[in-house]
Amino acid sequence: MQPFLVFGLTASLGAMGELAGHERRGSLIWPARSAIIGLMGAALGIERDGDFSALDALTIDVAIFDAGAPLRDYHTIETVPSATVKAPNSRPEALRAAGGKTNTAITLRDYRTSVLYGIAVRGEGLEKIAAALLEPHFTLYLGRKSCPLAAPTGARVVEAASPEAALEHLKAPFWRRPPVQAHTLVCDDPEGEVVSDVPMDRSRWHFSSRRVALRPVSIVAGG
Repeated sequence: MQPFLVFGLTASLGAMGELAGHERRGSLIWPARSAIIGLMGAALGIERDGDFSALDALTIDVAIFDAGAPLRDYHTIETVPSATVKAPNSRPEALRAAGGKTNTAITLRDYRTSVLYGIAVRGEGLEKIAAALLEPHFTLYLGRKSCPLAAPTGARVVEAASPEAALEHLKAPFWRRPPVQAHTLVCDDPEGEVVSDVPMDRSRWHFSSRRVALRPVSIVAGG
């Protein structure tokens, strides 16, 4: 038995980032590790340029209770001509260097609707994070600022033998008519598929990759 921090993430609209191209920003069917770390950091009141080292050290598993349905939106964005700025380190740096000489372009952004995920976290400082998730310092979003959570996280620390057992303590939103069931657990696996969601440089939006497995499970959460 070991302690797990367990909490739920549900939203009418969520954006689970993956590699972003110029014209399209896709979405995974589960929240990326970087998004979960950022959400816990927001709850704790950590600024983007703050110290995330304690959160980066945590082990995080994600149960997919409801991956929702895909939704695509169209945006017009401001772009910087490549001839104007060479190899900028970040978008803000490129915009500053362009001096107002920008263009507009149409991009596609993918979302998931009516999602529900269970998060199981192992490591140090779980009680502090749980308290922050119940009374967050900053507003919590599921991906982008257009995607606020639809219900409190219901964070709690429980003793369990495995992430699956811990997630059975998840408190689902009342409108989900508990019990709710998850059939997939996303966890680290050296033989799994590659995803790029490990934060390396938050100011420049640089990420490294890891391998994860989508493991078939049967997790029934009460509420």
